[in-house]
Amino acid sequence: MSTANHNALHGKTLEQILTELVAHYQWQGLAERIDIRCFKSDPSIKSSLAFLRKTPWAREKVEFLYIKLQRKG
Repeated sequence: MSTANHNALHGKTLEQILTELVAHYQWQGLAERIDIRCFKSDPSIKSSLAFLRKTPWAREKVEFLYIKLQRKG
């Protein structure tokens, strides 16, 4: 992982990252950017965290989107 990627995620929990993404994009916007059923069908932080913790490829996509959002701001 590059230094830039590490710095954006440093000290952030997956829950904090997901909460910030939902606050910025809302669930619908998040589902449009990352095609994951837990973002589309009755989404919640709790159910999404459970899925993301078990699914490395999905977690990587969420972390990448978070890094992109941090670079914009």
